[in-house]
Order: sequence, then structure tokens, then C-alpha cells
Amino acid sequence: MTKCVKYLLILNVVAFLIDMVMPALGNICALYYFDDPYGRFMPHQLVTYMFMHGDFMHIFFNMFALWMFGRIIEQSLGMKRFLIYYFVCGIGAALVQEVGQAIGLISPLSSTVGASGAIYGILLAFGMLYPNEKMFIIPIPVPIKAKWFVIGYAAIELFEGFHSSDGVAHFAHLGGMLFGIILILYWKEKANRPANYFDRQTKPKWKVRTNTKPSTGKVQTESYNKDERSGSYGNGKFSHSADYQYNAEQQARNEQIDKILEKIRANGYSSLTAEEKKMLFDASNK
Repeated sequence: MTKCVKYLLILNVVAFLIDMVMPALGNICALYYFDDPYGRFMPHQLVTYMFMHGDFMHIFFNMFALWMFGRIIEQSLGMKRFLIYYFVCGIGAALVQEVGQAIGLISPLSSTVGASGAIYGILLAFGMLYPNEKMFIIPIPVPIKAKWFVIGYAAIELFEGFHSSDGVAHFAHLGGMLFGIILILYWKEKANRPANYFDRQTKPKWKVRTNTKPSTGKVQTESYNKDERSGSYGNGKFSHSADYQYNAEQQARNEQIDKILEKIRANGYSSLTAEEKKMLFDASNK
């Protein structure tokens, strides 16, 4: 069990139990249309609705999917990025639901609860990060690849969104997937930038070094360009080779993690060596 997934499970279960004994909490935390005629919409609902659920089966299946897929995605993205990803997908799902209500696809009087938007974002991430991982889906008798599983789910939600009136927030599910793919593609594009990309986009940074000579007690002040590799001014010397060495080591570690993730996509998590598993676990906690 990874940290974020564990705490999200606890928060959802606690919120569900409180809602059972205090039903009024659902009216405050559920998501309403921003132009609700009864004035029930409040900005915090874009977040709080994710921790409200309609009944036991609703929260059970959401939490089961969070446990099954969320821990894998957290190990892949790292704890901080996973938490960002989860809430971006959840809030994105809420925004798409609001748009659906604004254009008349969804009743403006209905309310929305559940972590499903964020969960669908996690399913999308699993399909993108591990597209060839084989899965058994009841009642399909043969294993299917994760990418086809995700595409199939998205197609079903799109069809149900336009043709069903079952009260399920199908467009919110699609919204979670939409914002998930945008964020993953953004991170992927950012990772492919040159190591010195941001250094070239910013102005040189300057520092002031102050030295006190024991013999005279006089203070010397030297200014130097932080972007320069080495040099000297007067009696002062400086070197920034350590910064470049650190960046090189960081780049090498990132490349190792990428190779491990490629290995998981091709052969599954069980194909990793103990050293590779440890390296992936250490990276996920940074």
C-alpha cells in the first residue's frame, strides 16, 4: 500500500461514515451547478464532491479501483505527482460536468458525488503507462491489453453520456480522463526537453560572496556570474563543476527509471530485479 492511496482510502471511508450519520454534509459537499437556481453551489464543492458517495456499492467499487490501480500509478509517478494528478483529474471532471450542465446535456438541478472522475483518470494513466499489460475483465474469457480496456471504457462512457439517463455522471468520468491525458502529455513533453532548457530561458543569476581576512579584519565582497563554470576575481576563486555533476547524475538516474518503466510495460512488474524494484520505490518517495 502506497502512502497517498492509503490516506485517500481513509479520507473517503471516513467521509462516507460521517455522511451516513450527518446527511446534511452531503448537501454542503456535493457538487451543484454553478448557476443553481437555489444557490447551492459553492467553490469548495469542486474538491469536496470527490469524497462523497451515494451508497456502499458506489464507494466500494471506487475504492477498489483506487487500491488496484492507484498504487501502481503512485509508484510510477511518485507520491507528489500522483497527488497532483489525482486532484487535477477530479477537479477536471467537475469542470466538465459543469460544462455539460451549462449546455443542457445534464440537468442543472442534479448534484454530483463520488471519486469516479479521479479514478477514471487513474485508469487512463494505467493504460498510457502500461498499454500492453494484460488484464482479465469479467465476463470476457480472454485477457485484453490495458490500452484496449481504457479505450473501451471511454467509448462506453461517451455513448452512455449521450444516450443514457441512469443518473451516472458519465461526462465527469470522461472529464477525468481528458484532464489526465493532458497532464501526462505535458509531463512527458517537459521530460523530453534538454537538460539545460530552463537555464537558457532565464537570465544569469548573481551572488555576492563576502570573505573576512583574519589578518586584517577587512571584508572583501566579490560578485560573480552563477552560470559561469569557473574563474576568479581578485583574490577570490569559485567553481560550479559540482552543479553540472549533480545535473548529470540526476539525468542518469532519470534514464535508469525510464528503462525500468519500459521493462515493466514490456514484461510486467514481476520481471524486475530486487535492485530495480528498490530503485523504483526510492524514486516514488522523492
